Amino acid sequence: MANLLLPPEERNLTPDQVEALDKRRDLGHAFLVIAGQFAVIATILLLWVGQDLTYSPGWAHPIAYYFAIAVGIIVVLGIAGIVLRRGTPRID
Repeated sequence: MANLLLPPEERNLTPDQVEALDKRRDLGHAFLVIAGQFAVIATILLLWVGQDLTYSPGWAHPIAYYFAIAVGIIVVLGIAGIVLRRGTPRID
């Protein structure tokens, strides 16, 4: 009998499909961990962004650019991680 706690599309998977599903979810988890690490970095960069935007001349705002790149990485990897981890969470 199928496990009724699983979504219908995951109830009758072959062992190879289960392995591929686990790899997909592991990759999603790795993306979420990387996004979390960049969130810490972005938080630290946020301490200097205001000063950089206020006192750096012209277009020379390296900390603001690093912060924008970090936020972009957080958004992209966070969304990709959530999409790859969709489904019933695995208990490790």
